[in-house]
Amino acid sequence: MVGMYEESIREEFTHQTETFARNPVATMTETLGALLELVPEDNDARWLEVACGPGSISRALAPRIASILGVDLTPTMIEKANKEAASAGITNAEFSVGDATALELADAGFDGAITRFSLHHIPAPWRVVEEMARVVAPGGWVVISDFIADPDRDTYAAVEEIERLRDPSHWSCLTAEQLRTIGDGAGLELEQEQLIHFNIDFEDWLHRGSGGGSAAELIDQLLKGLPDSDCFRVYGQDGGRRLALVNSLTRWRRA
Repeated sequence: MVGMYEESIREEFTHQTETFARNPVATMTETLGALLELVPEDNDARWLEVACGPGSISRALAPRIASILGVDLTPTMIEKANKEAASAGITNAEFSVGDATALELADAGFDGAITRFSLHHIPAPWRVVEEMARVVAPGGWVVISDFIADPDRDTYAAVEEIERLRDPSHWSCLTAEQLRTIGDGAGLELEQEQLIHFNIDFEDWLHRGSGGGSAAELIDQLLKGLPDSDCFRVYGQDGGRRLALVNSLTRWRRA
């Protein structure tokens, strides 16, 4: 049975299916290229992408590995992923509806598991990391990419308020330290960590979320009192504003 919050994720990403697939953040070098470098090329490797969305990562990884399975809670995202893979002639990527917090997959069935921009949507994100660790064979890889929160509590609270107004499915970003703690708790060994600073078009970001348009005026008011932060900073003038964010890339080894 899908809970209330899971249903809100489905509703939001049904709304965002097309815009998320065209989102420039998904393909920019700072987020996609650096992430792919964390996945070893191996023609015999079987990988899993959890919360795969429209399958951008799976399609990019497909030439580097034997096969990849993508799972996502939102059926329209899976439909989009299958359509895009077929259009690109990719035959070693499959996609199906699935819950990242309770994967219906056997233990140790994959050589690696990867997720990007998903943990901040999920209550108790440690559930996702534990599931990723469970389905990866000993010695395999877990790769996680997500936005990082400012460790200052006041800044964190202000940013989360803005994020939830824009996107009702947003739950909470993790700090770098919190993510390390979750990985350790899942029995993973951190091998590599990168913090990548990048910026995107603010208006595009704002209006991709289902709440962005109606909450734009309130968000502007909240931005005026936002403490300085490298993790979430809006700069420039109206019509040309940019949003600066920090993307965490981590690669872990399954013990």
